[in-house]
Amino acid sequence: MALSGQGRHALRHPPRWHWLLLLLILPIVATSLLFEGWTTHEVDGARTRQACTHPIPKSADNGDPVLHLTAAGAETAQMPERTAALTFDGGPDPVWTPRLLDLLRRNHARATFFLYGTQAARHPDLVRRIRDEGHEIGSYGYTGGDLGSASSVRYPLELSLAQSALAGSAGIHTRLLRLPHTTTADTLCGAEWSAARRASDQGYLVVAATSHSRKPPQGVIRQYSHTALGYQEAAKLLADPEVGRFATVSDALGRPSLTTRASLPERIQGRALIWMQAAGHAFAHAMTWALGIAGALGVVRLALLALLARVQVRRRRRHRSGAPWLHEVNEPVTVLVPAYNEEAGIEATVRSLLASTHQDLQILVIDDGSTDRTAQIARDIRDSRVTVLHQPNSGKPNALGMGLSYARCDIIVMIDADTVFEPDALHRLIQPLADPTIGAVSGNTKVANRQGLLGRWQHLEYVLGFNLDRRMYEVLECMPTVPGAIGAFRRDALTAIGGISDDTLAEDTDLTMALWRVGRRVVYEETAIAWTEVPSSLGQLWRQRYRWCYGTLQSMWKHRHAVLELGAAGRFGRRGLTYLTLFQVVLPLCAPVVDVSALYGVCFGDTGEALAVWLGFLAVQLVTAAYALRLDREPLRALWALPLQLFVYRQLLYLVVIQSVVTALLGTRLKWHRMQRAGTANQHLRQEPAPEPPTAASTEVWT
Repeated sequence: MALSGQGRHALRHPPRWHWLLLLLILPIVATSLLFEGWTTHEVDGARTRQACTHPIPKSADNGDPVLHLTAAGAETAQMPERTAALTFDGGPDPVWTPRLLDLLRRNHARATFFLYGTQAARHPDLVRRIRDEGHEIGSYGYTGGDLGSASSVRYPLELSLAQSALAGSAGIHTRLLRLPHTTTADTLCGAEWSAARRASDQGYLVVAATSHSRKPPQGVIRQYSHTALGYQEAAKLLADPEVGRFATVSDALGRPSLTTRASLPERIQGRALIWMQAAGHAFAHAMTWALGIAGALGVVRLALLALLARVQVRRRRRHRSGAPWLHEVNEPVTVLVPAYNEEAGIEATVRSLLASTHQDLQILVIDDGSTDRTAQIARDIRDSRVTVLHQPNSGKPNALGMGLSYARCDIIVMIDADTVFEPDALHRLIQPLADPTIGAVSGNTKVANRQGLLGRWQHLEYVLGFNLDRRMYEVLECMPTVPGAIGAFRRDALTAIGGISDDTLAEDTDLTMALWRVGRRVVYEETAIAWTEVPSSLGQLWRQRYRWCYGTLQSMWKHRHAVLELGAAGRFGRRGLTYLTLFQVVLPLCAPVVDVSALYGVCFGDTGEALAVWLGFLAVQLVTAAYALRLDREPLRALWALPLQLFVYRQLLYLVVIQSVVTALLGTRLKWHRMQRAGTANQHLRQEPAPEPPTAASTEVWT
């Protein structure tokens, strides 16, 4: 597909603004995921505290649960007699916190809630209800990670983020703190004591719990959780007739509330934190779903490819005697070679056709307004079977249409002007046309310039993606594309669909889909081998695949009604279009999530598990690729490039799909892109025909 047409598709350039939008969105997504990963996994992972290396100072080790620590020592306080302060750690929990609040309201009691910052951000309505019903709110850190083992970076963030979450959810600031993983004051030993000292230096009053050996009538602070057990224990204490008063910690100490109104900047910062956490949580949740979908689709696709390719191979080995495709086809063939600025490869292409074992040929080289020596080189090939047609530059579909009008044979072969045929490729390609129900045959395209890494990647894609796909399509009877590089057609089938249309940029896909809709089958002949030149730079590859993908989307939309039709058209629509939608559109759109998930898992999750999943998927791909290479009789040494393909090549291809989908949704018409040829397929030219007498020359026609 090397033409640079100036027709209906060259009206507008593809959109650019969405890349700017993507660059603006990506930092937001990355920051949100980074925040979610760091807080949920890095901080939240500190669930086990360090062993105590030394006890708390004697001045604090008197059983009193309230501590204010200074450089001079510890000031402690105990609850007055017959006063109980109920405290609830963690939460707010959407199930049990409302039940606890209902329990407290029925008993006309006030309590102190030490809340996670993360949970406060997720359930701001519950934080406001706690505040509005007169209860006191303290900090339990942002995630409940152990503050004693927290790093110098994480420790202040645990406290400051918790304050921001409370400010954003309920507009409050608190100076009450309970250290996670602590109960009574003597559990503030070792590193926890250092953490408590640092909190006191920042103005916090550290609240522990009273020992269970102290009876409620003596004055206690009880510590409960937002669970069924916490509910039961709190209800039991509230029913104790020996307790005269249930109060908050500040109220029981006779002090002004340590929960105050946050300033406006603190509330704004808190709202931003809540949004960031919600976005990160949503992105992470969506990423999990997308990863599951992408993984399932990927595994299903590979399984289908391997299974149905095996079925196709077995079918070919079990040809029944007298089957129509066993009758040799020796009819004359017209070969259409549309060319625009193809001086690097046109001679090798034509000479490979002339060297074909099928000699009854009409070769039409259609020069589509070339500005180089393409036409001159074709004219210099002195063979009466070669005719050079000229037309003003108007695109590949029109060039093929012109060639079709000059064709005199009932079998039409269409090829690209950079394609070199194996000597027996043309004869093998037309053999399936012995079956009158077959309207077109796809040949086996191989990569000629596979020496560099980019060439090897495309070689693997052609073998694993294109050729293995075609085997599956043949079994399912839904071949969506006969490639422009090598394809054979019945002339009457082309006439039935009205010739070659220029409605899309993928005229080969459009043509193939149209054949199915008029009831003509399309098959794959893997023994018909042609060599083609692939892009040698990422820029050329991007332009080529962008046009392919966009043209395929156009063709799918044009033939979308096939899913509702009967017979061969319906089979193609329900199988082929569904497969293309799932595996050529949805799966590539989900593919970025796989990469982000892998990176997210390595950085914040179980690194070993993330690597195991990635390596497992890679192993499945390697096995499938090895099977595809074996079927195509290709050496397995190319497999070493497959793992590297996952880091650059795959990303480029799914970005192409994203760009194409955006272009299609915006209704933008895309211009043709021409690839610069170097003639690398010429090396596969096997032999040349015997020279003809000087009087035999190629024919030339101008239009």
